[in-house]
Amino acid sequence: MANYSIGLDFGTKSCRALLVNISTGEEVAQAVYIYENGVITERLPIDGGRRLPPECALQDPEDYLRALRKVIKEVLEQVGAEPQEVIGVGIAFTACTMLPVKKDGTPLCMFKEHRGNPHSWVKLWKHHAAQREADDINRVAQEREEEFLKYYGGLISSEWMIPKSLQIAREAKEVYDAADILIDAGDWAVLQLTGEKTRNSCVAGYKGMWIDILGFPSREFLRAVDPLIENIVEDKFITNIVPPGVMAGKIDEKGAGLSGLPMGTPVSAATIDAHSGVPGMGVTGEGVMSLIMGTSTCHMVLSKKPILFEGFAGMVKDGIIPSFYGYESGQAATGDILAWFVKNFVPSPYAEEAKKRNINLFQLLTEKSASLTPGASGLVALDWMNGNRSVLMNANLSGLIVGLTLATKPEEMYRSLIEAISFGTKRIIESYTSAGINIDELVGCGTLSRNPLIMQVTADVTGLPIKAAASEQAVALGAAIFGAVAAGKQHAGFDTVGEAVERIVLPPIAVYQPQAQSKRIYDQLYGVYLKLHDYFGLREEMMVRLRRLSQG
Repeated sequence: MANYSIGLDFGTKSCRALLVNISTGEEVAQAVYIYENGVITERLPIDGGRRLPPECALQDPEDYLRALRKVIKEVLEQVGAEPQEVIGVGIAFTACTMLPVKKDGTPLCMFKEHRGNPHSWVKLWKHHAAQREADDINRVAQEREEEFLKYYGGLISSEWMIPKSLQIAREAKEVYDAADILIDAGDWAVLQLTGEKTRNSCVAGYKGMWIDILGFPSREFLRAVDPLIENIVEDKFITNIVPPGVMAGKIDEKGAGLSGLPMGTPVSAATIDAHSGVPGMGVTGEGVMSLIMGTSTCHMVLSKKPILFEGFAGMVKDGIIPSFYGYESGQAATGDILAWFVKNFVPSPYAEEAKKRNINLFQLLTEKSASLTPGASGLVALDWMNGNRSVLMNANLSGLIVGLTLATKPEEMYRSLIEAISFGTKRIIESYTSAGINIDELVGCGTLSRNPLIMQVTADVTGLPIKAAASEQAVALGAAIFGAVAAGKQHAGFDTVGEAVERIVLPPIAVYQPQAQSKRIYDQLYGVYLKLHDYFGLREEMMVRLRRLSQG
């Protein structure tokens, strides 16, 4: 009889279950459920569903339930495993994805009287229609010099819990009043499986404005923002904070019906999907920066020290792994920049060559870019095509390529964008090291971590070795690790995340060391990048004015 843990990764478009043998680290099975209603941006998926306003991004909680019914049973069936062989379950979820529910966890959109109101549905993490509310929160916080701003780089995002909740209160008070709980979707999934009302420290800290030594924002502050939410913490929020890897509850009768797992199976507190990737990459201590490298890149660092410095996006005690402060920074676009270039700027002869050779354009451009030496193109770019998250915290900035001539080739531009992404990571690293937080190595997971050119350029630019994590599903693996820790040794699991990672996570598939000659050239190019970075990001508002002009 084997012992397994299941990691559930609820992403933007689908849910993935990963079945892990906790004795060997083998990822023995995985299953994916693509959400039937996907991301809802135009109309509610009901008869006569109203058209949604701009910047809305909703989801159907029934999709999450369908996923729970399908993917867990499917991974067990793939290998003939018995449900009782599963010792624990962990959940990673996009954030802040939130929904209004009744006391028993039933979403308001499942009630006839509320179903036609968009505010009764799930607000997905990338729902940006609460920008006015975020602006009001930031304005009042800055006027009052609220201490919590220091923990979030000085700004609260429209993607977070309180701005989204305030939007509901202002635009659909009947929904707000009917909601017993405003809950993060990861915590809601835990509630569905266990019947327990918990709030994980990861999403509470990074997206919910909860700080371990301060708590949630004060009633006085919330009243100053809008009297509608003066009592939101006491009236609408779950305040039982539980760290990842700590058992939030055990599967109850309802959860057993949903999942097919036995009653009593431990379920870990939920966590944010990107943050779950940290233990999934094998990182459990200081001195390492974890890079979740996909359409954007999230940079995470563990430290025993709480240090406030300029440019990080969040610092949360027990936010990633218990007993550590988890720091978060990020680049708003990385893989998306390369995809944007391939989609819009590659001439037809390149497309014909790729088709003839039966490779895609990404492979072709990577191959051609890899043949270039650092500095040979004479180009330097700014990686701000989707704004700058860290360290400038300015979504109104835009991208730039300097040095173009009539002789410039697509692969030279493509390589300059790869280098710009690496320069952006180096600037983030410098913000940590200048604050006294040492970074000795990097570990990457995600799509970009499978590209040797990108990984080597990152090593050369930063001067640090970077490892490519073994698992292609580091987020789901991290969730499975948390599930095994929630079970504890008494249930054949582990008592600490460190113990679980040591047993479960396999060695990296590759380690890229910085090359001295390339680093010398990149140091010079980085000097140019920094001058552009500071000029356009700090001293000159040209990019902001151009963006405003384009928006009329």
